[in-house]
Amino acid sequence: MSEKTKDEVEQREEEPIIELAEEETAVADAEETEPLSLEEQLNAAQAEAAKNLDGWMRAQAEFANARKRMEKQRAETYLNATANMVTKLLPVLDDFERALDTVPAEIAENIWLEGIQLMQRKLLTILDELNIKPIDAVGQPFDPNFHEAIMQEPADAYESGMVSKELQKGYQLGDRVIRPSLVYVAE
Repeated sequence: MSEKTKDEVEQREEEPIIELAEEETAVADAEETEPLSLEEQLNAAQAEAAKNLDGWMRAQAEFANARKRMEKQRAETYLNATANMVTKLLPVLDDFERALDTVPAEIAENIWLEGIQLMQRKLLTILDELNIKPIDAVGQPFDPNFHEAIMQEPADAYESGMVSKELQKGYQLGDRVIRPSLVYVAE
């Protein structure tokens, strides 16, 4: 494109802008010549104040909602992390329980065994501090939300539909089941 053509294009592009600026100046001059009454000014100021107040209140509400949402997500993340960690520790606790249930009588008074029992109690204390509670199973009605039935067995001591034996202890974090109890159910 030649320089002459470029200049013409640039000049054409600038012209509408100049015309709009002139129109805006003419409107502003017309407004200045007609002063608003005090009542009109007051109404305009009140309308603007109401608009600003509404915007501020909406921003405050959005901020409060965002804060609540973030707090809820943080709490949920904490619960998920706790549940994941405890899920990995539960097999260790199960091993402690199985080992202590099968202790031979000749070493029952051994100091070494007391150390093992102390480790188990410490682990249970940690779980309790994390709000991890064992699920009551034996003697309770079977509830598929808390119990996982392995089989049914005839049991004279329990009514039909009651948990008669617990094979593996279940745990929950608050209302959330981390691991259901493995149980036998009375027929």
